[in-house]
Amino acid sequence: MELLLPGLGLLVWTLLAFLVVFFLLKSFAWKPILASLKERETGIADAIASADKVKAEMAALKNENEAMMAKAREERAVMIKEAKETADKMVSDAKDKAKSEYDRIVAEAQTAIMQQKNAALTDVKNQVGALVIEVAEKVLSRELSNKGDQENYIKQLAEGVKLN
Repeated sequence: MELLLPGLGLLVWTLLAFLVVFFLLKSFAWKPILASLKERETGIADAIASADKVKAEMAALKNENEAMMAKAREERAVMIKEAKETADKMVSDAKDKAKSEYDRIVAEAQTAIMQQKNAALTDVKNQVGALVIEVAEKVLSRELSNKGDQENYIKQLAEGVKLN
């Protein structure tokens, strides 16, 4: 049983060695260890505070970014609307210009047609007049006493006239 119970001398020397190590650690190591723990605790608290501050800044930036995105969407919608209005105006102007050009061309064509018609009528009148004069000359140059012969001669002359 002696093996299980330590001796009194061993207990005293172990207690003395423990107390010497305890006092040495207390006087030389305890304060630096506590200071480093305190410093670490402060560093962790600062890091947490800094992380909270960064988190708040990120939330503010996110809100600002969302506001800028909304503003950009509004500006894009306004720009698209203005572009559509400009395109519609350009199409409308082009249609109006084409219609006025069409009206001008039609009016010019009608004027040209009327001029050509009048020229053709004048030409026909001149030809008819010339034919009448020619027939009258031929009738007068041939003095027929018989009215029936005269009418036959006029019919013969009318068939012989070539209309151009």
